[in-house]
This record gives sequence, structure tokens and C-alpha cells, in this order.
Amino acid sequence: MHIDIPEGQEPIGYVWGEMVPGIGMAAANFSLSVYEHTTLGLRAFEAARLRIAQINGCLFCLDWRTERDGQKVEEEFADAVTQWRTTDAFDDRTRLAAEYAERYALDHHGLDDEFWTRMTAHYSQHEIVELSMSIGSWLAFGRLNHVLGLDAVCVLPTH
Repeated sequence: MHIDIPEGQEPIGYVWGEMVPGIGMAAANFSLSVYEHTTLGLRAFEAARLRIAQINGCLFCLDWRTERDGQKVEEEFADAVTQWRTTDAFDDRTRLAAEYAERYALDHHGLDDEFWTRMTAHYSQHEIVELSMSIGSWLAFGRLNHVLGLDAVCVLPTH
């Protein structure tokens, strides 16, 4: 870790909640909202989330699998996300979610008309905004935790 954590303190709670409570708690609430209020299907959600985790290198996010109604994606799903261009494990929506996450993180200026034509053929405007906010959350907070060395001790924030 690159931040000194007092003895007996939980690192994420200390950094996010005690060091910068005005910012950290708002960030934690936003991060949690992505999971609590999503209307996106689990496979598309996880394809985008895992692609950002792979790009960020966030240890916790790479290991985490979102559970919804007792369901999680299959164990091989993360490997399929890595190979989103060629895998036969994805439908068009799931493949687009992984592609969008990658391009959002690495080449957001390159999101051209051809991409948006494909995206709007498979996602509603509501879903595009929701996916964009989710990707933004994962990108920002996954990188923040990785840069500070907190990703090895990260847990999802709670209210």
C-alpha cells in the first residue's frame, strides 16, 4: 500500500471513509449504486466490469463476480472477456459491452459513428447511459484503489 493505515483500521474504510469522508462516502455510494440499481443483464454487466478490471489490473475486481438472484457468470467467463472479439460464448450485447468498456478506457475519442450504430441497434439510450456510468465508476475507482495499493484489500462499500 502507498497510504499509511493505522493499526487496526480496515484500509478501504479508513482511506475512503475517514481520510476524505466528504468525497469518499459519495464515491462509495456511487460505486454501490451501480450494483444496486442496474437494469442491465448480468452477462453484459459483467463483460464490461471484467474488461475494465483487466485493463485496470485491479486485483479485487479481477477476482470478484457479481451475483444477482443467486446467479453468477460461469468460471470461464473472464477468459471469454479477454477474447471478446473472437469468443463464441457471447451474444451481440455481451460482446458490445466488453468492446465499449475497452474503448471507453483506452480510446474514448475513437468511438465513431460505426460503433454507435452497432451500439444503438442493441442497447436503448437508457441502457447506454447506465452502462457508461457503470464503466466510469469501475474505471475511476478500480484505478484509484490500484494506484494507492488498496486493491489487494478492497471490499465493496456498504451504506
